[in-house]
Amino acid sequence: MNRAQAGEKIVRRKLSDQVLERMHDMIRSGELRPGDYMPSERSLMERFGVGRPAVREALQSLHNSGLITINHGERSRVKEINPATILTQSDELARLVLSAAPANLDHLKHARQMFELGMVRVAAEKASEADIAELRDLVALQRSQLGDATAFIGTDMKFHRKIASLTDNPIIVSVSDAMLGWLFEYHVSLLHRSGGEELTLAEHEKIVEHISDHDVAGAIEEMRAHLERTRDVFQMKNGLA
Repeated sequence: MNRAQAGEKIVRRKLSDQVLERMHDMIRSGELRPGDYMPSERSLMERFGVGRPAVREALQSLHNSGLITINHGERSRVKEINPATILTQSDELARLVLSAAPANLDHLKHARQMFELGMVRVAAEKASEADIAELRDLVALQRSQLGDATAFIGTDMKFHRKIASLTDNPIIVSVSDAMLGWLFEYHVSLLHRSGGEELTLAEHEKIVEHISDHDVAGAIEEMRAHLERTRDVFQMKNGLA
């Protein structure tokens, strides 16, 4: 049998896969919208002419992909679909990739740097007085959290997320959130070892000043120096330099 003939073979698909495809169609078409209850298992069985196992397996697949919620004793609901939905589903896989080789974490830091430099450019161009005040409040909150590494890093993430939000681009915000989340546990341990809290605060204050002055070049250079310092510290602590 040649390759062309082999490619013509009919593959029998699982019933649950076919049910899953139909449910995807229901969500894509708007028949089921975010917040709607999913039809009951019985009505889905009748609609598609399949048994309960196929429906339950398809519903579980929807839940695993983040498209619906399944809570014991409650009917499933359709979740809002946005970029964060997709990225959240890859959290565990991302952590496995990062733990597999230290170099992968450095690649992530480099990718984050590219994002941050673009985001701080937009922030310096368009930040309002209210935005700048919020950034200053976040730096002040961080200063009050000296000695509490987890809280300090949590506010650090809020500071960078605020800068990301000034792009008015939900995909950029979601990707930035995902990268910061993947880095969180590494940042906490790194902060304990490096003692860099005061330097981080000083760098954040300089970034805010450049944004306040709408100094695009200064904001980009300060952000670059800030992120390169943290990359260098990580590399030295992990023998990557």
